[in-house]
Amino acid sequence: MLLAATGVVFVGLLLLSLPIVFCLGAAGVVGLWLGGFPMQQLGSSMIAASQSWVLLAIPSFVFAGSLMERAGMSHSLVELARALVGWLRGGLGMSVIVVSYFFSDICGSKMAEVSALGSALMPSLSRAGYRPEDSASLIASGTAMGMLVPPAIFMIVIAAVTNQSAVALFLAGFIPAAVVGLCLCVLVLIQAHVLGWPKDTETSWHRLLHASKDAAVPMVIPIVILGGFYLGAFTATEAGAIVAFYSLIAAKFYYRNISWMQVLHIAYDSGVLTGVVIFLLAVATVFQYLMGLSGVPELLGRLLEPLQSQHWLFLTGVALMTLLFGMLLEGLPAAVVLIPVVFPVATRIGIHPVHFDIVQTAAVGIGLFTPPMGVGLLMALRFAQVPVLQHARSYWPYLAALCVGLMLIICIPELSLFLPRSAGLIK
Repeated sequence: MLLAATGVVFVGLLLLSLPIVFCLGAAGVVGLWLGGFPMQQLGSSMIAASQSWVLLAIPSFVFAGSLMERAGMSHSLVELARALVGWLRGGLGMSVIVVSYFFSDICGSKMAEVSALGSALMPSLSRAGYRPEDSASLIASGTAMGMLVPPAIFMIVIAAVTNQSAVALFLAGFIPAAVVGLCLCVLVLIQAHVLGWPKDTETSWHRLLHASKDAAVPMVIPIVILGGFYLGAFTATEAGAIVAFYSLIAAKFYYRNISWMQVLHIAYDSGVLTGVVIFLLAVATVFQYLMGLSGVPELLGRLLEPLQSQHWLFLTGVALMTLLFGMLLEGLPAAVVLIPVVFPVATRIGIHPVHFDIVQTAAVGIGLFTPPMGVGLLMALRFAQVPVLQHARSYWPYLAALCVGLMLIICIPELSLFLPRSAGLIK
């Protein structure tokens, strides 16, 4: 009865287009009232949820990503990607996947990444003869893959929600992202021969060296992140501060195209976005508290019991639920509502927590770019000016490639665990 009432309130407010954070908050208050629980639980839960040290990394990474995207870093990364794979048939399309891997390392925000890649690559793809729906598919699938490449904000939040090391999750994401990216590149190679996509440009050592030189400034960031985490030189929060400081120096003294007033605006926007994320995380703890008291974890455990005999079956079932949540409610609500309920069941049956978190991160990334309601996909289609139904006919091979990559991550845990284990962060 309690869960039914809170669910009705949540869905009803959601249908009225109220922001999700207020839907969760109102449903939580109704649940506390109906259950006869003290209202002090609302304040204490919100304060406790917002005091995680790792959350301090969010404003730094958002600030750094926004600053470097505004400075034009994406253009130099695009040229490097084209120099690396442009000589292949469909090389320009493949470079979208490659640059998505590079850019995710420094951007942190999926919406900012879609915006940067759309503005940088859509005109070039159109001039090369790619249909708008194919261009949108490339950008959407590449950005979905990029959810696994640190420093994704979702990784920081899921680390806080499941009480795992953000550094371990960051390291765990590099190889799975490369696996999904490889699946997409194979698909692009096939599509290029079927649809007659041209080669981009003939490559040369001179062009590669020139592109590498131009991209050296942004490429410092992923090298610092990977190397620093692997060697244990700094925490995720400290890495955020380092990357933010480096991006400020690069934007002001290398690119020289951003004013101090723009820097202040970016800092303000980063603070607002951080506030939204932490407020959502804090409000959702009340919802989680009610679900815990109502026995939802045990109920989900019984529902998923037929899948618990095989880890890959259980992870696939939970990933499908997470994908649906990511499509309907965006990524962060999926992290703070669904994952904390299922996580205890996963650890109880012996699934490694880091592997579980990486699988859910990949599922949320795919959900954000799944038709017809994935918010990331809708933003990519806005750049391409393509209707959802027209695009869906061309997008299904990319969605299939993403799902193949997801299944590889599910079935081969070492893809996620190798780097953090070799760094001594997990057993």
